[in-house]
Amino acid sequence: MTQHRSLTGITTSGTPHLGNYVGAIKPALAASQDPAAEAYYFLADYHALVKCFEPERLHQSTLEIAATWLALGLDTSRAVFYRQSDIPEIPELTWLLTCMTAKGLMNRSHAYKAAVQANESAGEDPDFGLSMGLFNYPILMSADILMFNATHVPVGRDQAQHLEMARDIAQRFNHHYGEHFVLPEAVIDAQVATLPGQDGRKMSKSYDNTIPLWLPEKQLRKQIMRIVTNSQEPGEPKDPDSANVYAIYAAFATPEQRAAMRAAFADGIAWGEVKQQLFELINAELAEPRARYQELLASPAIIETELQAGAARARAYARPFMQRLRSAVGIGSLA
Repeated sequence: MTQHRSLTGITTSGTPHLGNYVGAIKPALAASQDPAAEAYYFLADYHALVKCFEPERLHQSTLEIAATWLALGLDTSRAVFYRQSDIPEIPELTWLLTCMTAKGLMNRSHAYKAAVQANESAGEDPDFGLSMGLFNYPILMSADILMFNATHVPVGRDQAQHLEMARDIAQRFNHHYGEHFVLPEAVIDAQVATLPGQDGRKMSKSYDNTIPLWLPEKQLRKQIMRIVTNSQEPGEPKDPDSANVYAIYAAFATPEQRAAMRAAFADGIAWGEVKQQLFELINAELAEPRARYQELLASPAIIETELQAGAARARAYARPFMQRLRSAVGIGSLA
């Protein structure tokens, strides 16, 4: 078994934005270059079904997100890049794990508890509108991780609880059926940027404050110019640490560029000039990948070929492992 195997899932329920790129995609691409590690990246289309009930949107999001990773340079000869729904062993493992998971553990899921609390605050039945998909989401996530015995899983702090649940479920299965699963570790990088959106809150589709990753140049500039700033005039010294526009700039800039921009803030640079420099910085980084992205969107067969090749590699591991797990729980041929 490999000493270091990382796994990252990307839910296919929306269009990638700058926050996704800086917070998840860019560090994952860097990690995939580590010669001492195996990297698994998958499109989490089963997870998307928890909240996305529009087939066309899910399908289009799958295309856009796959094209994004390929356009940004994911090396599929090294990393295993696949679509979750192409690995039938994952839902099968989900059922085996479901039968080993205490309901009380699922009751403690932050997402479920938050939904129940929202219902109670609104005077509704606690479980009003809640699906078993939402309730069992952590078990499917556990199956994604344990199917490939990932040792390290990069997650945001809001997902750390799910990693603990995966460890609990794996330990319980191992206790009953023998040592089959390694216990995954959450990788929470405090240095990874959380980008503010145009209004200063975390860039998120739920706040409708995102800047889409693949906007054409003119639209990208227009969106950046809408970032909220204060009323300080040109010539007035400004505080970069309280400025949303600087936080976004810093996520794309080199240390030297950040130092120069901080000096410009102290000298009273105009907000419009900051935004212009931010646009030029981001556009320079994304111009070439944007062209590749558009080419890939126009050639979905190329993307599909990559995903099928990745699925074949993933299943080469998943099939025999699933057979061992079936045997461990007592399911198999009687001959």
